[in-house]
Amino acid sequence: MWKKGSSEGSDRFEYLQTLVTEFQDTDSAEAKEQVLANLANFAYDPKNMEYLRELQVTDLFLDMLTEETDNFVEFGMGGLCNLSMDPECQRLILESRGISLVTNCLSSRREETVLSAITTLMNLTTPSSRSEITDPAVLQCMLRFSLSESPRLRSLAAVFLQDCCTEEQVARAEQQMQGQQTAVRIPLPKS
Repeated sequence: MWKKGSSEGSDRFEYLQTLVTEFQDTDSAEAKEQVLANLANFAYDPKNMEYLRELQVTDLFLDMLTEETDNFVEFGMGGLCNLSMDPECQRLILESRGISLVTNCLSSRREETVLSAITTLMNLTTPSSRSEITDPAVLQCMLRFSLSESPRLRSLAAVFLQDCCTEEQVARAEQQMQGQQTAVRIPLPKS
């Protein structure tokens, strides 16, 4: 593993810093998308977590969740999903009101964005965040996703309902959904 003081670790930090600077300085949407996708991929590697935290990439990803451009939202959500596995990043996301930003991504028309949002919510589930993450509206959304034609979405929603919720919560959400014909018409994301 690279250490921050080592030459390789220093090179890694400098490269990530260059990416963040490029994202901030460029006016090209295409260049921003490419940098954002690269940062999201680097967020998958635990060796990069310390550097990404130092460069405040968690905040950058959170900011992307409110963008108009679908690719920005998708790559920001994907990066946040990768970062949410790290306990310190989890804390940063929770302290930044990240749950509501992530929950809003459940209504995306892009399946990858929705899958990343569900996974992130699962990663962010703690004793103190559980009540917000298992809000009845979120549970009803997961119940709809569990009926999806997409096997990935259907399976992940089922895992969320099983791992993050009590049987009573799920039963209550199912009861609340009965008779709500409008909930059935909410569009599911496209593959």
